[in-house]
Amino acid sequence: MEGASLQLSVATYNIHKGFSVTPLFARRPVLHVLREQLRLLNTDLVFLQEVVGEHTTHAARHLDWPVQSQYEFLADSLWQSHAYGKNAVYDAGHHGNAVLSRYPITRWDNEDVSSHRFERRGLLHCEIAVPGWPQPLHCVCVHLALTARGRGLQLERLRQRIERLVPPDAPLIVAGDFNDWYWRHRATHQLAHPLNMHEVFELVGGVPARSYPALLPVLRLDRIYVRGFTVHEVRVHHGRRWGRISDHAPLTARLERLFGP
Repeated sequence: MEGASLQLSVATYNIHKGFSVTPLFARRPVLHVLREQLRLLNTDLVFLQEVVGEHTTHAARHLDWPVQSQYEFLADSLWQSHAYGKNAVYDAGHHGNAVLSRYPITRWDNEDVSSHRFERRGLLHCEIAVPGWPQPLHCVCVHLALTARGRGLQLERLRQRIERLVPPDAPLIVAGDFNDWYWRHRATHQLAHPLNMHEVFELVGGVPARSYPALLPVLRLDRIYVRGFTVHEVRVHHGRRWGRISDHAPLTARLERLFGP
């Protein structure tokens, strides 16, 4: 693997559709602040949830609303490749999940796993060509249902998709908002263990990170599951500044790729 980059840094973040966490009547776009904060994280990959692809009403109402989509605006020049999975569609536009990458995204697909028509969800699956790696990196960005039944069905669909499309020896990252706040951590048992995956905060500290609400996190909603990596550093980015941007705190992890003999 001479010349291959073994280090990889990852972030996952539910961005609250780019609006501040304030009472509904006082909500305002925070995309410019959000972009600067993401740049400070400076990760190779960013898994985003609640990303607005288009919203004509917001664009007409707010002078600082970007001309391009939110994921294109946030990617800017730092993440030269990106993919977007459109999940919820309405009269004014749509929103979903996005992946931003320093490395080329060679293939991507968004699988509809909605449990009912009032809560649209998708699995954004990307293949990324990391220089020097013999296999593509598989990444899946998720935002699971609010109900336990819906999450269970979606975790099963996700497990089946990975078993069907991801080679067992291929590097794999599944990250996003799992809404898995129960103490038993269903995602770890139903998804990770059968697939030989590990949650990065569980590896370091024994339990997933507290990520919600961002100002003072209590619930463990967001996760980064990996296979084929050693985990060197994990962090929850919370506090007053992050708490003004979104109700979720972003998570980051520094990984090292493991290659077989």
